Order: sequence, then structure tokens, then C-alpha cells
Amino acid sequence: MHIEASKKKVAKSDKEVFEFLTDIKNFETLMPENIDKFEVLDENTFKFALKGMPEIVLRLKEQNPHDKVVLGAASDKLPFTLTADIESLGENESEVALNFEGEFNAMMAMMIKAPITNFMGTLSNNLDKIGQ
Repeated sequence: MHIEASKKKVAKSDKEVFEFLTDIKNFETLMPENIDKFEVLDENTFKFALKGMPEIVLRLKEQNPHDKVVLGAASDKLPFTLTADIESLGENESEVALNFEGEFNAMMAMMIKAPITNFMGTLSNNLDKIGQ
């Protein structure tokens, strides 16, 4: 299953966006308002829960300085990745594309597609909060 959020222009350099996204405690800033739990487990891992959804543990899997950050599920039960592709548009502006990629059976995909799509949209919209 592949879900893409709309690209988001951010009034920060690619370096600032990259540094924000690789410091996983910052993800709490990007979370939707209906978050039930957010907990940093270590410098590369956090868990969160949205109302009505199971807890999800995400781990920093890959980082390419200033242009890509990949988070992945810590559990193999629901294998997926959340990728942020960062493109510099100038000294103080960049564009971020968020992509969700997961392998789910048809029933699971049907159940989670709408909540994940909404979640991705919220993360993308909240990128405005970087550096505030």
C-alpha cells in the first residue's frame, strides 16, 4: 500500500528540516491533536497512539543528510515505512514529500487506508511548526 501526502513547502532550509526530522522527539510537534500517547523510547525510537488506534512504534531506519529521512515500524507484524524526501528550494525554503509504504493484506489495507491518509495529511500540514 502506497500513500503520498501533498508536498509541503516549509520556510526552513533543507538542513534545518533534516535536523528537525532526525531528532525524533520533534515528531510530537507534528502529531495530530487526537494523540493519546507519545513516548520517546531511545534516541532513534518513539511510540505513539491515536484515539481508537493501536500503539505504533517507529524507529529511525535511514537518513541521507539533508534530503531523506526514513522511519520504519519497529515491529515486523505491520511492516511499513514513512519517508520524508526533502528538496531545497533556496537558502530558507524547502519542500517535503511524505510517503507511506506498507505491506498489508486486503482487509487490513481497507481498514487503515483512511486513518493513515488523514494522519499523513496532518503530519504534512504540521511541518509548518518546524522551528517555531
